[in-house]
Amino acid sequence: MPNHLLGQTSPYLLQHVNNPVNWYPWCEEAWEKARRENKLVLVSIGYSACHWCHVMEHESFENEATAQLMNNHYVCIKVDREERPDIDQVYMAAVQLMTGQGGWPLNCFALPDGRPLYGGTYFPNHVWNDLLVKLHDFYTNDPVKAHQYATELTTGLHRSEAISLPVDEPFRTDLLPTLIDRWKKNFDPTEGGPNRAPKFPLPNNYEFLLHYQSVKQDDSILEHVLLTLDKMAMGGIYDQLGGGFARYSVDTIWKVPHFEKMLYDNAQLVSLYSKAYRVAPSTLYRETVQQTLAFIDRELLAPEGVCYSALDADSEGVEGKFYTWTEEELSAISWPTINGINTELIFRDYYSIHEKGLWEHGRFIPLRSESNQAVADRHAITVDQLNSMLTTLRELLLPIRNQRIRPGLDNKILLSWNALMISAWCDAFDTFRDEIYLHRAEQCATWLLKHFRKTNGALLHAGVTYQASGGPGFLEDYALLAQACIALYRSTLSEKWIHEARSLTDYALTHFNDPDSSCCYYTSDQDPKLVTRKTELHDNVLPASNSVLAKVLFQLGHYFSESSYLKRSQRMLQCVAADMANYGSAYSNWAQLLLWFTEPFRELVITGPASKNYLRTIQQQYLPQVLTAATTDINCKLPLFQDRILVQETRCFVCTDHTCLAPVTTIEEALEQLLNG
Repeated sequence: MPNHLLGQTSPYLLQHVNNPVNWYPWCEEAWEKARRENKLVLVSIGYSACHWCHVMEHESFENEATAQLMNNHYVCIKVDREERPDIDQVYMAAVQLMTGQGGWPLNCFALPDGRPLYGGTYFPNHVWNDLLVKLHDFYTNDPVKAHQYATELTTGLHRSEAISLPVDEPFRTDLLPTLIDRWKKNFDPTEGGPNRAPKFPLPNNYEFLLHYQSVKQDDSILEHVLLTLDKMAMGGIYDQLGGGFARYSVDTIWKVPHFEKMLYDNAQLVSLYSKAYRVAPSTLYRETVQQTLAFIDRELLAPEGVCYSALDADSEGVEGKFYTWTEEELSAISWPTINGINTELIFRDYYSIHEKGLWEHGRFIPLRSESNQAVADRHAITVDQLNSMLTTLRELLLPIRNQRIRPGLDNKILLSWNALMISAWCDAFDTFRDEIYLHRAEQCATWLLKHFRKTNGALLHAGVTYQASGGPGFLEDYALLAQACIALYRSTLSEKWIHEARSLTDYALTHFNDPDSSCCYYTSDQDPKLVTRKTELHDNVLPASNSVLAKVLFQLGHYFSESSYLKRSQRMLQCVAADMANYGSAYSNWAQLLLWFTEPFRELVITGPASKNYLRTIQQQYLPQVLTAATTDINCKLPLFQDRILVQETRCFVCTDHTCLAPVTTIEEALEQLLNG
């Protein structure tokens, strides 16, 4: 019989609807039952594409005997971490305090009042059964000590949320050089990325390093970034046939991925490779962007123009089976011969279908280790001929692969992740000028604002395309959507988007505000309260919601000549500045903001009949220290355009700290002023 998850829209919760465990969704009914029966609560958190979540479900949550233990002694709540990141943050922090590590599945036991008592991640079935019995006995036989432990742990949670109050003084000039020097010690000089495994792409890290290099002209930084991007795009972490990146590599050489594909990774990597192309134009980077966006169109794009969340790591209960190949599968293919060349030999050589690409159980992971030129030379053909053959091979192999049982699709619509995708489409458009990318960005933003925003201005976080059902929005939703609207303004020059960004930001400042620190809470003052109210400060696989909001405030401060926004952005940055140098990877988005505050930051305003063409040409340059605006509208009301609009002539104004250089009339002159001041 289905449990209490019946009727939920989250694919992750629905995966557990027929478990013999009497799961509840997160709801007051479950907590009331725990209080009434004086039972501990198991808060079990995961997501639909999580391989080890599936393993634990199969081993324990589908096991009748284990389920009986859980049902008899506990009230069991299932949470989709992507739908309720606020809950995940609280109990993840508790488990990390207890064990020093975290991950998913996350299993945290709590008192009936919600305070955490004990937890961990994946537990093998025999360990899990033993824990269920011992923890129940402990709570039953020594409730005083159980409450004492929970009190101490909750106190630790509150202490971990303490934020350094902003100090109104100039930022240290040695902060970023110190951060970089310490970070460099963790660079992998051979394979790129960090010198450890597993390796996560962490796109924001490399956006900052690109940004830093462009300001400081540190060639070693650029070398590391480009090495990393090359290795990722050629490795097994990238789907060489279908496009798109897996979540991370389990090894140091980007070979064996954890095969789930997440929207947020691919969105940020599209932005990263688009910007890297402006620094170092490369066929590899262009194709990586184009193929990844084609993958998203093909496999994650809903008919309404918004994107689904993820593809599972597993198919047929086996991780990576959909993406890898056996000798038997390859031998069954009718390989064409082109100009006397056996394309099977090309495929095996180009995609390392030999010892280098061999994985477990005789399966091969397609990956690359050489340039197209090197492979073409070895086969005595031109690069153009090789590229033509590779196109033929992809057209041959993708339909064959698509006949397999596909990985599960998580069809949730998450506002924040779609906002990242809007920014990605805009970055790709600014670089490559494909109008379909801009169309996709506008269509997605329009749909989200229509369906995921309430009449009072509040956002919703999650849902499916026919309804927003995942509860109120979090700070990441407001900050990332405001950032996306700024990107849309930059790409379309439509003023409505910059005003949408301001509206979203003002709502966030009103309802998420922490008056003591100047930062913002992750949850709104309108939301039901949890054990602790988190403040997200550390950049991770997603940049911290506070760092995104601080950057949005900085940009809006310039667009609207609003000093209060700039001051708030500065005070938010001052809250983390003292900690940044010790762990650069966790503050990379903040570090970009620090560059804006400490290095020359320029405004480029273009007005007149050719302003759009001028701007689009200039945007193909990598100019991270430049804020751009352009208009052909003599009635434009943005403060940035005051006294700068002429109908008959296109002019470029370059300004720094309220001081403007003489206006110029050509793109070349504008670039000279931007680059050399």
